[in-house]
Amino acid sequence: MIAVTGATGNVGRALVDRLLAAGAPVRALTRDPARAGLPGRAEVVAFRPDDPAALFTGVTKLFLYAQAVTAPLLAAAREHGVRHAVLLSSGLVQEGADETHPIHVMHATAERHIRDSGLAWTFLRPNAFATNALQYAPQTRAGGDTVRGVYADALSAPIHEDDIAAVAERVLLDDGHEGAVHRLTGPAAVSNAGQVAAIGDALGRKLTFEEVDPAEAGRDLFPYVEPQMLGRLLETVAQSVGVPPEITGTVENLTGTPARTFDQWTHDHVADFRP
Repeated sequence: MIAVTGATGNVGRALVDRLLAAGAPVRALTRDPARAGLPGRAEVVAFRPDDPAALFTGVTKLFLYAQAVTAPLLAAAREHGVRHAVLLSSGLVQEGADETHPIHVMHATAERHIRDSGLAWTFLRPNAFATNALQYAPQTRAGGDTVRGVYADALSAPIHEDDIAAVAERVLLDDGHEGAVHRLTGPAAVSNAGQVAAIGDALGRKLTFEEVDPAEAGRDLFPYVEPQMLGRLLETVAQSVGVPPEITGTVENLTGTPARTFDQWTHDHVADFRP
């Protein structure tokens, strides 16, 4: 049995679907099973760390996101038979990184807890998620052809959430990934302005990127970012202006299929951007 935390999230839901398609037994852990809308073949269980028997009995492998990781949870998982933990970490965790960055702190702390737990482990460290572009959706749904944002020339190599799930699937189903760190990216660099243009192409509309002073950026431009994280996020984006991003071949190397482009992601998500 494989347990998946964050089973209704972008990566977790894609992973549940993939594991079920592969015939693997899945326990999907979510805070609200009644509203999860998960496939009937998954065993859907409320994520309650105070009831580890319900979470982990019969489970040998566990997919985790950083916010779920605590030392007591990992100890309980090991006590109930879990042997291998796979963490969705962050590409910000790397040699020479700013260790004060809150995203680094959160994910490096989760990695440390897992290393210290006695479980076998694998860390997935994706850089920019393509789903970050959903921040533009409220503007495109409003029907205008101008999309406001910061740092038009900031570059990233956004990765499709299902490509992360595809790597996680292989790590959980195949042998030999224990102790491995897999850095994950999309296949090509694209600017913020280029992302907006690609969304427009998918919609059949010509969208124009209007650059906003970062000092004026707030919840209207970053509806999914916690306010206390916004300042550091803007600093990170500023550092990527005109700087070629890291691009890895990990997705293709592990799955046999090339990572999907941002254009492909926009077509998969075009409904999210329509009025």
